[in-house]
Amino acid sequence: MKKGILIAFGELFLKSEGVKKLFKKKLIYDLDFFLKKFDSKIYQFHERIFIETESLSAVAEKAKNIPGISWVGECFLFPETNLKEFGRFVDKSYKDWIKKGESFAIRLRVDRGLVKESQEKIIERIAHNIERKVDLDNPKKELFIEIRKNGWFLYFKKESGLGGLPSGSSGKVLVLMSGGIDSPVAGYLISKRGAENIWLHFHSFPLVSNKSIEKTKELAEIFLNQQRNLKVYYLPFSKIQLEIKARIPEGYRILFYRRLMLKIAEIIAKKEKCGALVTGESLGQVSSQTLSNLNIIEEGTKSPILRPLIAMDKEEIIQLAKKIGTYQVSIKPQEDCCTLFTPKHSTAEGKSEIVKKLEKKLNIKKLVSDIIKEAKVVVK
Repeated sequence: MKKGILIAFGELFLKSEGVKKLFKKKLIYDLDFFLKKFDSKIYQFHERIFIETESLSAVAEKAKNIPGISWVGECFLFPETNLKEFGRFVDKSYKDWIKKGESFAIRLRVDRGLVKESQEKIIERIAHNIERKVDLDNPKKELFIEIRKNGWFLYFKKESGLGGLPSGSSGKVLVLMSGGIDSPVAGYLISKRGAENIWLHFHSFPLVSNKSIEKTKELAEIFLNQQRNLKVYYLPFSKIQLEIKARIPEGYRILFYRRLMLKIAEIIAKKEKCGALVTGESLGQVSSQTLSNLNIIEEGTKSPILRPLIAMDKEEIIQLAKKIGTYQVSIKPQEDCCTLFTPKHSTAEGKSEIVKKLEKKLNIKKLVSDIIKEAKVVVK
């Protein structure tokens, strides 16, 4: 008998056999990376992964943060057993799992053709010597038993994982990371879909403090709980802001900041072979995020722009930020690069023809080229 953590996949099994095999390989690679500091051994099965370890709670907690895992549970694995031997183990041990006065239920799953007994007979034998009340509808404790080709699994609780798809299985994306509440949540959500994050942070240092840079570094450390490594681009944006302030009417400045950010991001994304850009925009949250302004901001960009938060309100985003541990970092004061020169009145419905006319006042190609040369890249 082995003791450890049982891991179940989610939508992985909706894929074809070839894709399933590839995704599973990526998931095993992630598990091996994140669990390397623990004394553990990974066993692969058709629909499950079993991790033999003595560090049960620590391994379970680490596994729950890895994309592609539906649930985890502390588990006993019996590689070779039969109903008689398994029943004796339960007879001797059930008092450790089910206290006096607690009700229980057995949840059984059996792969076809593995045992000669019916499911009813198996449950009857296992429950026969358990001196506790049976309650199938609302039990205090559940005994989950899976009888599979590679052994019998016994576990008592399923703890939800991140779900989604393994990291990198959906390619790479470039996330525009402001350091505020929204963009880390957007990066987290797209990561759950198997997209490896690369971050791009625009800052206005030295015109303002480096607080946004330090916050982005802190957020990156949190994000490394679910991705093996993280590349972050830090780009100074103040020269472009000063140029826009000098040449563009105040009502359109925010739109120009955003348009140029996307143009720069697209170049970096192409260099990094990213399939899309990701932003933390939410429809109507601020004036630059109205439908008309979102169209203006992205009209000069050919890359797909993914907005995981587009239909979420601020409170939903805040709750998710708290859940993933980024909120307390995100709310630290900073001088955001876009708010440094924020006008008193920014248009909520910009006109594309006006933007195109104003854009002729700027040497876009040179501005973009110069800022990219000043990029600092950190790999964590």
